[in-house]
Parts: sequence; C-alpha cells; structure tokens
Amino acid sequence: MIEVTNLKKRYGDTLAVDSLTFTVRPGIVTGFLGPNGSGKSTTMRLILGLDEPTEGVALINGRRAREHPAPLREIGALLEAKAAHPGRSAFNHLLCLAATNGIAKRRVHHVLELVGLQDVARQRAGTFSLGMSQRLGIASALLGDPSTVVLDEPVNGLDPEGIVWIRELLKGLAAEGRTVFLSSHLMSELAETAEHVIVIGQGRLIADEPVDTLIRSVSETRLRVLVRTPDPVRLCNLIQRAGVTITRRHDGDVLEIEGVPAAKIGDEAALNGIPLHELRTEQASLEEAFMQLTSGAVEFRTPLTVGRAS
Repeated sequence: MIEVTNLKKRYGDTLAVDSLTFTVRPGIVTGFLGPNGSGKSTTMRLILGLDEPTEGVALINGRRAREHPAPLREIGALLEAKAAHPGRSAFNHLLCLAATNGIAKRRVHHVLELVGLQDVARQRAGTFSLGMSQRLGIASALLGDPSTVVLDEPVNGLDPEGIVWIRELLKGLAAEGRTVFLSSHLMSELAETAEHVIVIGQGRLIADEPVDTLIRSVSETRLRVLVRTPDPVRLCNLIQRAGVTITRRHDGDVLEIEGVPAAKIGDEAALNGIPLHELRTEQASLEEAFMQLTSGAVEFRTPLTVGRAS
C-alpha cells in the first residue's frame, strides 16, 4: 500500500506538489493522471524516496522507501526506460542488481523470460529499442518480487503485442494482491488496465475514484445520444431547441445529440412516425473525463488549428 499525506515539494518559488493526500491500495491497478507539468513525476520520485518532500510524508507498506532494509523486495519501480548502463548486457544489468540485493541468480533468468528478453539477454542494453528498454526496466522492477510496483509511462515504445502483454501483466500482479501504481498519457490503454485513477493538476489533487465512477459522472453532465435514422432532417426539426446540440456525421443518417435524453428522442420519433434504426446513449471516454477535469490545470495549451505563416 502507498499512503501519501499532505505531500508538498517546492523548488525555489515553484510549488511542484501541493498538499497531496491519497492512498494506493493493493489488489487493483491504480492509474496516475495529470497534464504535463502537473507534478506526476515529482510525486513518484517523492514516493520512492528519490527526492525529499518539503512537507508531508509518503509511505510504502507503512515505511518511507529509504527505511526498508531490502528495498527491491518491497518496491519495484520504473521511472526511466534507458536507465541501464548502455555497455552492459541485459543479463549482467539484472545480475548486478540481484547481487547487491541478495537476490538469487535464478530470479534473473525468471524475469528475463517473464518480459520476453531471454533471447537477447546477452546483448548490450545500449543497442535496445525503446520497447526493449521498457521490458528491461520492467524486469528490473520485478526482480525482487516486490509487493508494490510503481511504473512511469511503461507503455511507451511497446508495439501492440507488447501493450497487450503489459496490460495482462499488471492485472495479474494486482490479482496477486500487489499494489500497482502507474502513470500513462495513453487514456484508452489506461481505461483498459486501471480500475481506479488519481488525477492531479498543478500539483493538487483533482480526483481520486474508480474509473467507472469518474466516467459516469462526466457522462451525466454531458448527455450524448447517438441516433441513426433515414429521416435526419425531420428529426432535427422536431428536437432542435435551446440547449440542444446536434451534430450530423459524414455518413448523413447518423446524428450525435446532446441535451436530450434517449427516451425523449425515441418518444418524439414514434409520435411523428420517424423510423429509428439505432438509438443509444454514448458514455464519455476516460480521455473526455480527463480533459474536462483538467481543463483549468493545463500548463501548455495547443491551438486547435494551425494557420499558414504570413
């Protein structure tokens, strides 16, 4: 379990982490989200004892990370995929970690097989692609068979097969009762992997709740209905009123309608003899929920359109 209490980190005049309090529980995958510059990486470093907090405390299984007598057996972490010495082979990199932490050599062979690097174990880490480096970093994190795993952007550089693999691996670790905490910018993937999310912005806590609850709360505030009908113009005329937004898709007979419940649309269509081939309420995505929650906490905004330079 990870327990963060009133955590603050100041760099000069900049407050990077501001009074964060949350708990990452074992048995589920917890996602960590925030815009660029929100303080995610700083928070992870504070949890792992790589930086000292200005105020507050971060505990892993009841102790600060530095207080664990055998850290790799308690905490496995991946913050930087290219952390291995480029001139050292994958096998020797892991063997050095094992030797300095009292971990048996057979565990090195086990994690290399677990991450799919057994065939390139003798190759130098400096020749690895980003995806292979990610796998080596994950092997390092799992080397001590830790109860807590902290991963920063573990999906970066992985191909589709690798993404499916890491998803199932993380779910499996959580199913074994471990604490799994990961950050990612890939919202669709995090929605497939995480059961709970912690969202921060400008160093402050924005949300701490199950993924389903977060998406449902956004879906309720932004009601969107998908309608397929051979008579879209007449249906639009029937339901168009103040507060209703209608978007017609390129295929013509499909409408996206916001501001009217699906039941109301169905009733009006039936009363006026308009056939409906499809009528369903669309749930918001995790990405939409994230964008709505963090709209006021984005440090750098990208323009929606790019004009020609004059």
